[in-house]
Amino acid sequence: MAGSIEKTFQTVDVRVTNWMAKYSITLLRISLGVVFFWFGFLKFFPGISSAETLATQTIETLTFGIVTPALSLPVLAFWECAISLGLITGKFMRITLLLLFVQMLGTVTPLFLFPEQTWVIFPFVPTLEGQYIIKNVVLISAGLVIGSTVRGGRVVADPPDLKQTG
Repeated sequence: MAGSIEKTFQTVDVRVTNWMAKYSITLLRISLGVVFFWFGFLKFFPGISSAETLATQTIETLTFGIVTPALSLPVLAFWECAISLGLITGKFMRITLLLLFVQMLGTVTPLFLFPEQTWVIFPFVPTLEGQYIIKNVVLISAGLVIGSTVRGGRVVADPPDLKQTG
């Protein structure tokens, strides 16, 4: 009986793991694209995005006042939507990921430029805005995982070297 349960578990485990290996990168890419589209689309409507003020303030500071909020907000909205379309369609992934990583660099700068807005107690207690920025570590990591596949890499459920030792 125990051997039958173990064999059934192994069969299910292999099927689930193979399914995850086959579809996880695609699902990660599309879900990341949905997140970028959602946040980018909101920026097309001034006053709706909770990140709007900090984002435009950051861009204005980084460009020494040359790029005003009236210009930076629609550009950022377009930028994020372009990233989302690349991720959702899977087209132009190298350019899409370059845009994503450049955008993420800009996104983390408020942690250093505006610590009074992003930290209650530096560096341990972020404000809600700081938490919003820090969660981007996950988006960056997702971009790295997706980037590892642009030259044909893939997730392998059961690598040959593990079969021999496992």
